[in-house]
Amino acid sequence: MLNVNNRSYKLPAAPTVVVCVDGCEPDYLAQAVATGHMPWLKRTLAKGAGLTADCVVPSFTNPNNLSIVTGAPPSVHGICGNYLFDMESGTEVMMNDPKWLRAPTLLAALADAGKSVAVVTAKDKLRKLLGHKMKGICFSSEKADQVTLEENGIADVLGLVGKPVPSVYSADLSEFVFAAGVKLMQTRRPDVMYLSTTDYVQHKHAPGTPGANAFYTMMDGYLAQLDEMGCVIVLTADHGMNAKVALDGTPDVIYLQDWCDKALGTGVARVILPITDPYVVHHGALGSFATIYLPAGSDVAGLVTRLQERNGMEVVLTREQAAAKFELPADRIGDIVCVSERFTVIGTSASKHDLSGLDAPLRSHGGMSEQRVPLIVNRPLPGLDGERRLRNFDAFDLALNYAQ
Repeated sequence: MLNVNNRSYKLPAAPTVVVCVDGCEPDYLAQAVATGHMPWLKRTLAKGAGLTADCVVPSFTNPNNLSIVTGAPPSVHGICGNYLFDMESGTEVMMNDPKWLRAPTLLAALADAGKSVAVVTAKDKLRKLLGHKMKGICFSSEKADQVTLEENGIADVLGLVGKPVPSVYSADLSEFVFAAGVKLMQTRRPDVMYLSTTDYVQHKHAPGTPGANAFYTMMDGYLAQLDEMGCVIVLTADHGMNAKVALDGTPDVIYLQDWCDKALGTGVARVILPITDPYVVHHGALGSFATIYLPAGSDVAGLVTRLQERNGMEVVLTREQAAAKFELPADRIGDIVCVSERFTVIGTSASKHDLSGLDAPLRSHGGMSEQRVPLIVNRPLPGLDGERRLRNFDAFDLALNYAQ
């Protein structure tokens, strides 16, 4: 048994694959299965376990991927967004560096226990976090042409997979993850494999549309191949996805920095959008979670009350309330946390968001309305407590302690 972050795990008895499908609102799967686009998943739901679970809020990529591989919420592992305001240095930074990680990963622990581990992620922004202190294979689709044995534990990924480096803004970036996973299982047969995709398709295509169904058909085919090789497979997501538009189809945005500047004076408050990353063409850095930093002595309670009354806000909390409700590290969020409603996103200032890259109605995530995600296992789960609140970061618990 391994003990990681106060949770115990059995060592794998069969090759184990945990898949995080970025932005996989459960309805994507339901629509694809119902219309015959995912025959493997339909069979799997009949013989295995088809559950739903809660992801971490903010429902963004980095916090949830790190929760899945640590088996713990951000209050334990420290990664509370894709982006944060570093109060020590007074600068806004990406949370891509492992220095922000406060807890060990299960992947590293499994490798230390003598198990062969492989990680394939779509975007390189996650690679160093997921592979922190892990002996094994770890690379991204985005930088698949730059792998080295020393840095990534493998050479010539393009030769292995037989595909060129895909565009970051394409479904191909995620397909490369699945294709690489299948090739690794065929040639290396790792004991444990973690595959993490990108949500480019989900940002552009609603459940049941041809673009979405094509993506899930592709995924279904690769998962069927892993299943045929005897793998225990757990499928979950980092977050869901919703349309974020007004009745006229334009983005429904609360520009929170503009609101604060008007209410408090220009530049008094600092609004941080933790969705921010280098890949903003498909969402314009607009998500449903924001945090506000205020000067010492500010009337935080009064501002919370005023913001809570703003149309489009689902919940507005103080730092302490948000840290408790969402299991976040209190020292890495602002004085106020704002979560917008299902159809609404939060921006900073209208002048700072370039929405020219949006060629479809805005779809995004970050709030409580994107918290429900699939948690599917291709095996029965004897002994699992049916009353237990399941989280996406229970994926490895189900895979190792119940499915085999």
